[in-house]
Amino acid sequence: MTAQATVAFCGLLGYVLGSVQTGLIVGRIRRGIDVREYGSGKTGFTNTLRAIGPGAAAIVLVGDVLKGALPVLVGEQLLHEPWAAAIGGAAAIAGHTWPLFAGFRGGRGVATAFGAFLAVSPLAALVVVAAAAAILAATRYVSLMSVLGVAAGFVILVGLVLLQREHIAYLLFAFAAFGAVELNHVGNIRRLLAGTEPKLGQGGGRRVPAPR
Repeated sequence: MTAQATVAFCGLLGYVLGSVQTGLIVGRIRRGIDVREYGSGKTGFTNTLRAIGPGAAAIVLVGDVLKGALPVLVGEQLLHEPWAAAIGGAAAIAGHTWPLFAGFRGGRGVATAFGAFLAVSPLAALVVVAAAAAILAATRYVSLMSVLGVAAGFVILVGLVLLQREHIAYLLFAFAAFGAVELNHVGNIRRLLAGTEPKLGQGGGRRVPAPR
């Protein structure tokens, strides 16, 4: 397989895996609901926690982390192509956010980005976990934890690349992951600044359909 084919394969694998919406599957099985009709309207861990509960949310978290890690591991460990691993991780985040199998309405990509970070650089992932845990404990804002945690991982990964501890291909992944997660949280950032953002466990009611 040529380098270009390897990159294309991992990109496709990442997008397809990312498009598998664990939150939708768990919501249908556990409650017979579409979690996008509740809370934030997203399919990830936080909204599943609000809409269904901690057990279902834990399953979603594990599934979303795995689908971020797998394409990176395939590119890096099986195909030995860092560019393929980087593209695979970025594509998994894109798939989770704009899923092919769910009308392009998915989640914000945080857990999937963390899974890819974990596969790319366990050190960067540990920094993300430490920063995220501290922020969540202090504020109980999952969105703030996500925005700042991914930013911390981004800084560490860029630093590792500059120090030649990680392949330069992972700069592409770092910028893609950081940009996607921050973009997906623009609304949350506005609510945080306005003081209207729900904290952990809040805001899980059924969404009111927009008027036509």
